Amino acid sequence: MTDEPHPHVLLLGFTVADDLFQHIVARDVVLPTQTHTFAWALVESVRATGCPVRLLSAAPASTFPRNRQISFRSGRFEQDGVQGEMLGFVNLLGLKHVTRFLAAVRAGSRALRQHGDDVLLIHGVHTPFLWFGALVAWRGSAQVVPILTDPPGVVLPDDGRIVRALRRLDHSLVRMALRRCSGVVVLTAALAEDFAPSLPRLVMEGICNPPAAQASASEPAGSLDADGPRVASRGPAAGFRDVVYAGGLTRAYGVDRLVEAFRGMDDPDLRLFLFGRGELEEWLRTQAKADPRIAPPELLDRGGLVRRLALASVLVNPRPVDQSFVRYSFPSKLIEYLSTGIPVVTTRLPGIPADYDPYLCFAESDTAKDLRDALLRVLAMSPAERGALGSAGAVFVRQTRGPAAQGARIRSFLVELMTATHSHGRVPTEKGELPQHPLGRR
Repeated sequence: MTDEPHPHVLLLGFTVADDLFQHIVARDVVLPTQTHTFAWALVESVRATGCPVRLLSAAPASTFPRNRQISFRSGRFEQDGVQGEMLGFVNLLGLKHVTRFLAAVRAGSRALRQHGDDVLLIHGVHTPFLWFGALVAWRGSAQVVPILTDPPGVVLPDDGRIVRALRRLDHSLVRMALRRCSGVVVLTAALAEDFAPSLPRLVMEGICNPPAAQASASEPAGSLDADGPRVASRGPAAGFRDVVYAGGLTRAYGVDRLVEAFRGMDDPDLRLFLFGRGELEEWLRTQAKADPRIAPPELLDRGGLVRRLALASVLVNPRPVDQSFVRYSFPSKLIEYLSTGIPVVTTRLPGIPADYDPYLCFAESDTAKDLRDALLRVLAMSPAERGALGSAGAVFVRQTRGPAAQGARIRSFLVELMTATHSHGRVPTEKGELPQHPLGRR
């Protein structure tokens, strides 16, 4: 047993109860599944080390009109024994940031004063929350540690001139707020190097936390519509081998190249399944009509998706490697894929740590041809070879990226920040030197 203290943590972000999340998913054009999954995995990881956690959360809703709900009310909730408070806000451009900041100041200040939390963890690069964190740091109320999962101010293809200008402003405000924090937890080292170079950092690309209770493989995986779970997804049929992708159905994620790669394989016993939501949904339905081996896209709840992934012959991540945001990203689907015990084909993204290499089958490049070649290599393996590769990957992520392992790293990092602050009044850094948590680099 360790003698390290157990910091009390207030997690500010988007960790909401499952029923509210399903309500949002059914009515939003964006699918924040990975945000929700990571948020609760983070809670479980911190709690696994004996650290008490409380939640201060905003609904992860897109700005109107992408989500038609304008007013979100405050309130309290509880899930899995964790107490949480919802922040009310107005879901309109501009007002959303202002009202979320005011709600965080009011509720967050009260929570820190009443409970005396040691650490304010902030999930994401949301400016209102980061500037509340900057205020907390200025007051000295708690250690402030953002968890950076994406770069700030990412411009979307359909953003207008005003929104693009606001995103550039947001980018600058995030940088200013980060400089006032105690340290950062980042998915990739590039996020810390480019946006918080002077802060201690812990590199933690994800957490392996599959659903605790899964139905048997024979139970249908439920699809989602506006009313929640409905029809069953097609399971594997005898004699067929399934290539499966789960995630955003967009060109930015390489889904069009995956379809091209699959259509270049002539085996009639192969099938392609794509689970998610995105701009390519109608195009994918057209592809499914042209090639009966391609199933129309479906949206599954997380439990149903994990069960369906475990029935595949090979799982694939086709994300292109030449996009500007790639160096900042680690596809969380890789951890979810590996946890199922199924072989995984992926492009060679720079954010994938080297210790994953023995458990992944890499495409030589992100072209359709090289994706196809990598898929064919895995499909040519014997069932025993595929089973051994998949089982090794599952053991790897469950043991090294599970809640206990990642929670221990988070707790050690937080204790180190607290110790440095209590000893020196601040976290010491020297100009030109990037402080490193001993477990923060791989």
